[in-house]
Amino acid sequence: MIDLSTWNLSVPVGSSAKTIDTPVLVKGYKDKYFRKDGSKLYFWAPVTGSTTESAKYPRSELRETYADGSVRNWKYPDADNYLRAKLTVTEVPSSGKVVIGQIHQYDSNDPLIKVEYQYMDNERLGNIVAKLRRSPSQDDPSVIVIAERVPLNRAFSYVITLTKSGRLSVVAADYGWNTTLSSAWKTKPLYFKAGVYTQDNTGYSSEGGRVIFQNLSVSHKHKSS
Repeated sequence: MIDLSTWNLSVPVGSSAKTIDTPVLVKGYKDKYFRKDGSKLYFWAPVTGSTTESAKYPRSELRETYADGSVRNWKYPDADNYLRAKLTVTEVPSSGKVVIGQIHQYDSNDPLIKVEYQYMDNERLGNIVAKLRRSPSQDDPSVIVIAERVPLNRAFSYVITLTKSGRLSVVAADYGWNTTLSSAWKTKPLYFKAGVYTQDNTGYSSEGGRVIFQNLSVSHKHKSS
């Protein structure tokens, strides 16, 4: 069972994307962009959807919160931080790209890391990549290929881990990668995001990103091992 009591939801409707607060989400909110059906979450973000104020692409995406709906931000030296998911990408836009998980930086347009599925039509397979800012001052993120030849419509898992020592790792579709962050990230408030963030904004309303999550959880482990 996926616990929605630690998330709010952005959906691509209105003049600026709409936020569904945690208490409303927990009570069973659903629309054509998001629904919970049994133990699964269904996300859809068409290329024609509205965007958040600072973004150029549409999303149907969860953002970490507390149970009362207030946003949750954390600094990595305070805990070992984990985002775990099992999901299936079932549709991509013509760019082939959808973001499926992030560590974002509070009050900034520049996430620390985005995990992205990149489908290639000619191969009918996709890669899972990490787009990483090794320091907060890095403008263009580095791109690291985590896993290759991942088909559409096949479930895979990922885990994004950021430890209190600054060790960042991504394991996706049974392949892994890790690095150590610049200490400049220590003071930055961060938060997890997950869902479908469609990396395209041109085309018909029938085109977009569609993802089904079978499992999704966040944890922050404060005790030293």
